[in-house]
Amino acid sequence: MANGGAPPRSPSYDSADFEQPLLRAHGGLQPGKGPPAARDHEAQCSPLDGGATSLRTCFNGLNALSGVGLLSIPYALAEGGWLSLVLLLFVAAVCCYTGQLLQTCMSASPAVRSYPDIGARAFGLKGRFAVSLFMYAELYLVAIGFLILEGDNLDKLFPGTSLSFGPGIVVSGKQLFIVLVSIAILPTTWLRNLSVLAYVSASGVLASVVLVFCVLWAAVVDGVGFQGKGTMLNVSGLPTALGLYTFCYCGHAIFPTLCNSMKEKDKFSKVLVICFVACTLNYGSMAILGYLMYGDDVESQVTLNLPEGKLSSKLAIYTALINPFSKYALMVTPVATAIEEKLLAGNKRSMNMLIRTFIVISTVVIALTVPFFGHLMALVGSLLSVMASMLLPCICYLKIFGTARCSRAEVALIVMIIVLGSLVAASGTYSSLQKIIHEF
Repeated sequence: MANGGAPPRSPSYDSADFEQPLLRAHGGLQPGKGPPAARDHEAQCSPLDGGATSLRTCFNGLNALSGVGLLSIPYALAEGGWLSLVLLLFVAAVCCYTGQLLQTCMSASPAVRSYPDIGARAFGLKGRFAVSLFMYAELYLVAIGFLILEGDNLDKLFPGTSLSFGPGIVVSGKQLFIVLVSIAILPTTWLRNLSVLAYVSASGVLASVVLVFCVLWAAVVDGVGFQGKGTMLNVSGLPTALGLYTFCYCGHAIFPTLCNSMKEKDKFSKVLVICFVACTLNYGSMAILGYLMYGDDVESQVTLNLPEGKLSSKLAIYTALINPFSKYALMVTPVATAIEEKLLAGNKRSMNMLIRTFIVISTVVIALTVPFFGHLMALVGSLLSVMASMLLPCICYLKIFGTARCSRAEVALIVMIIVLGSLVAASGTYSSLQKIIHEF
């Protein structure tokens, strides 16, 4: 057998088609692989001495887990009530554990380098397709959420703005800003080298801290105070709350990449725990602050509640606007690349630009049709994030290693997560769709 007796690598584990777009979208790459643009991006993520340090990996992990979910976390708490904070801790613990399962799955074979590879290892090409489908769908819907968020917050900054396109055609409010933002974002989606955008998106961790500080400043200094009493438990709102809580921890797609980038991969488990603890403290702080300030009247984005004209409010909104603007292209790039590969567009620049333009237009249409940020993010969290962050890691782990190699306690825990995750996915998806339909 060739290569010194080593078995040939199975085609089903070849990650080139799926992994590179995903890694470009999230800001990480395998050392030494990918096109020149990808290697430029890699230089940011891994030092030249053979891998990223634990500190750098921790920062990358925090950036992956810290996102626009921070804006909706007070709304999630309002939906579920004070006692639903226990569910936030539960979701954080479960997602951290399933992240550890992904790391263990990677140890099954050197060929496993990405999340789709784990699906392929467990279920072959069908597994790769299923994992990729859920990830791409999640990225596409998150990009739509970015446009809704931009429109809402810009309308808050510049109320009453309108634009006339002729007799009887006037576009105003957040619909106008969604269109304008999409026009400004469109050229960034045409870039093949996203290294510049990766530098900007790395500001996510700092932006998350600044947002919490601004909300605290509005309460203590700008006179908002802590007047919201809230409710202890709202059973009918628990599915929405769970969906939003899960959306906050949907970083599993890049955990394999972060692990591969480390010099000392055995320390990844500790890095993962640190990331989840730090993000949970940040999310919990924002949830408690926002709910104490506005109670059940808190908006789906807490920035929409902040007093107009105050410096803290403007800083919070501008900070909230930066990340979606910079990360939109990073979200749609893997979707676009997958379509380009399917259509054999290759390096045909005009075809690639046309495909990406069509994707942007489609997200604008959906954002204008379903302009409900909280409900959309709850749907993404319930349907897609639960699958990617809870169910698929558990199912793949049991398939790869089998129940015979796991302890009874471990199998019982994994089965419990699968059952509870399925209930959350079913109830949350139904509740979110029901609320979206009710809004029309």
